[in-house]
Amino acid sequence: MTAAAEAAPLVIERPGVYDDVPAEVYHADPVPGGSLSSSEARRLLPPSCPALFRHYKDHPEQRKTTKALDFGSAAHAVVLEGDETPIVAINAENYRTKAAQQQAKAARAAGKYPLLPDELETVRAMAAALKAHPLAAKLLEHGSAERSLFWADPETGVRRRARLDWHRERRGGRVIVPDYKTAVSAEPRAFGRAVREHGYHVQAPWYLDGLQALDLAGPDAAFVFIVQEKTAPYVVTVAELDADALALGQALGRRAIEIYQQCTETGRWPGYSGDIVHVSLPPWAADDLEAAHG
Repeated sequence: MTAAAEAAPLVIERPGVYDDVPAEVYHADPVPGGSLSSSEARRLLPPSCPALFRHYKDHPEQRKTTKALDFGSAAHAVVLEGDETPIVAINAENYRTKAAQQQAKAARAAGKYPLLPDELETVRAMAAALKAHPLAAKLLEHGSAERSLFWADPETGVRRRARLDWHRERRGGRVIVPDYKTAVSAEPRAFGRAVREHGYHVQAPWYLDGLQALDLAGPDAAFVFIVQEKTAPYVVTVAELDADALALGQALGRRAIEIYQQCTETGRWPGYSGDIVHVSLPPWAADDLEAAHG
């Protein structure tokens, strides 16, 4: 094989389940002509807009990596796969020194996740705590991590994709799909707020659509979140969204697909509004009015 062939980018042209697709390749979108992921769909919807989505897709070099993203990616590798090879341990107490900053930059450039020693120990402790949780540990048995799904939307033909944290082997009965999230709080009400803030209610039906389109699950399949706190004792909560949340997420996902199709066909990616908009002050601004009148 020539060096050119070895360097040829991965291209996904057919629907299916793909293993060993590097995360950076999946997020860069290996589908000719483009495809839509759940996280990208959320960028098409308020409070974002198509113009911001298009800029995000066209300028991957501007996407910022944060310590939180490094930590979350490292936790996924260790908790789901027991694999520390993507992690680079930074020999420093913090990132205040130039040497530590350069080590972190070099690690990210190599596609790895830099962690300080205490962060690495935390990730290891989280993995141990999750394995000790009977339900969460069982949900992560008999399967494969980081499987990529590619399919065509039956209503619009829009190419869609999803990346499963964990794909459990189908052994009869109802298919349950677990998704791992790290969080400040795994308390159910707090996670409910995070669901709305981050659009996880769009993610759940999106992934179920992919499984059903590829005949990997029936209509009774369930999508559950394994939510784990990032501080000791690393509490774990297994959460499933209720019917109302899933219905809203499904509707929002459909709207994003329609916007994507329209924008792709017209070549126009508008901002928040093309017309004059009427803006109201937030409800608490009434206090300012009362203060103004003394």
